[in-house]
Amino acid sequence: MKKAFLAATALVALTGAAAAPAPSLQLTRLVKVGTVDERYQSYNIEMVEVTGGRFWAPYGGPADERYRQRPPIDLTDPKLVALAKALGPSLVRVSGTWANNTYLEAEGEHLVAPPKGFVQVLTRDQWKNVVAFSKTVDAPIVTSFAVSNGTRDANGVWTPSQAQRLVDLTREAGGSLYAAEFFNEANMPSAAPQMPKPYTAANYGAEFRLFRDWARKSVPGMKILGVGGVGEAGLLTDVPVPGEFGSHVSTEDMMKANPNSVDAVSYHFYGSVSQRCAGLGIGTAQKADALTARWLDMTVRDYRYYAALRDRFEPGKPVWNTETAQAACGGSPWASTFLDTFRYLNQNAALAQQGVQVVMHNTLAASDYALIDRDTLTPRPNYWAAVLWKRTMGSTVLASPASPSPALRLYAQCLPGKRGGVGVLALNTGEAAQSLNLGGKGTGWTMTGQPLDTRTVLVNGKAPALSADNRLTGLDGVEVGGKVTLPGQSIAFYAMPGAANPACR
Repeated sequence: MKKAFLAATALVALTGAAAAPAPSLQLTRLVKVGTVDERYQSYNIEMVEVTGGRFWAPYGGPADERYRQRPPIDLTDPKLVALAKALGPSLVRVSGTWANNTYLEAEGEHLVAPPKGFVQVLTRDQWKNVVAFSKTVDAPIVTSFAVSNGTRDANGVWTPSQAQRLVDLTREAGGSLYAAEFFNEANMPSAAPQMPKPYTAANYGAEFRLFRDWARKSVPGMKILGVGGVGEAGLLTDVPVPGEFGSHVSTEDMMKANPNSVDAVSYHFYGSVSQRCAGLGIGTAQKADALTARWLDMTVRDYRYYAALRDRFEPGKPVWNTETAQAACGGSPWASTFLDTFRYLNQNAALAQQGVQVVMHNTLAASDYALIDRDTLTPRPNYWAAVLWKRTMGSTVLASPASPSPALRLYAQCLPGKRGGVGVLALNTGEAAQSLNLGGKGTGWTMTGQPLDTRTVLVNGKAPALSADNRLTGLDGVEVGGKVTLPGQSIAFYAMPGAANPACR
């Protein structure tokens, strides 16, 4: 395809035919379509990372190895802190399936094994480190609570004792809880060990009321999120629900049980699963699909499913995507490469267009879908994309500029901190170069990677990095004129401070 493009270019030159002028993006005229939270781009740190435990196994081990024991993450590491701080302001969600059955120690308690009805133990110092990290990197805490058999009374009904202990310790450490779901992925309650079985929508409805009433009284400043369902627009409905997940509980039925009860409707999204979970029989993420419209647009399909439920049961409430990544079960091997950066940024931009208020990537630094390699603390391509997003894409969302090609996805938001300025994101999923007319002078950052599944992305031809003194380097923009050319299969951000868009105040 590249050869064909070069041949066509040569033919134009030989015949003297004039190339079609690059279409103007008309940035001044782009209308406002909505706003997103200032902490829109956020991330997850799984509870099992904090406690240490069996998380997704690195590739290269036994063929059937799904989990591997991992030590607790060091949230005091200066490199990790510096990298997370560069993404702020954001939110950090400490949750995940393992949070459903994690026991928080009482003051003075030092356990060598979890009590009956739990699977992991969270020490008080580990949670204090979460609070300190949150404050240092400007990322308030979002979480969920333990609901496993160990939290339940003699009748098997959930009690808030563990939840209250977490709230009290957070306050003792000088922090607060910004928002919380009752528990993680309530539509798949049996995915975690030590959960009551069966667990129905009626069980959830009754227990959510207990949770809601406790939360309103004990943590009045905490936003209540829910239901936090996943996969119901395709991933779990295209094929039967895997037996190991237990019975599926409908988000629709759970929301119907308690209408007008949350501050924001939350959901999770994965387009597929990784090879670790191939045995589930629901397919795996494929490299060949990475740049296709079908793959990139799945995120909007799932949003619309949960937004429709919002409209019925929580009208007018904001929508949060509280957990998402390339593929569930830790991500495919190519989740850590430049190839996935197209999905990462397209999802950010497309969901902002839909009005989603917060998107929380899974994870900051664990497994293949992480923004940062856990063992080396090396930022991956999606991390650098996240930094450039933060620098150029503000909270006011604009209508997308007209694109000259289906292969070129264009998005625009007001430029942070610059009245009238516009930030443009261009995703060229095709092999042919694309020309654009930005309509004025600005600054550009072009991300490239060869091959596309490289873990070493270039920004304007240079490799960005974290310096020895924990500063981000290699992210200098280049001056651009009105007309620019975007190479095939590349990504560009443009900051246009002189766009004079009246919506960007």
